Amino acid sequence: MAQTVLTIETRGQGLYEFTGDVNAFLREADAGEGLLTVFVRHTSCSLLIQENADPDVQRDLTEFFRRLVPPSDDPSMCWIVHTAEGPDDMPAHIKAALTQVSLGIPVTGGRAVLGTWQGVYLFEHRDRPHRRQVVLHLGA
Repeated sequence: MAQTVLTIETRGQGLYEFTGDVNAFLREADAGEGLLTVFVRHTSCSLLIQENADPDVQRDLTEFFRRLVPPSDDPSMCWIVHTAEGPDDMPAHIKAALTQVSLGIPVTGGRAVLGTWQGVYLFEHRDRPHRRQVVLHLGA
């Protein structure tokens, strides 16, 4: 077993790939076979495995979620009560609830078993920059 905590600095809403950090962790851990659990320690961002070949995919996903859950100062969101941290806060919690905060990735031969075009992303749902903590845990 091995474990580490990554810090991912975001610049606002969007997807931030950290597949390279995952691969580095697996190399350093001398991983063989197992299951990598990836867990984000926050309630206003999430994790995704998504295409990493075409940056339009990340832009389109960010725009889709912006349209699906607009800021709380949008007239369609007048029902939101939790607004103390700004108009992006409660929508960020909703987006995180619709996605996931934990991923399980098989590891074979010391490598994450990802598809050719798959990358591991932190999906930031807040407007302002944040320092997000992601736990990587390799289990047998």
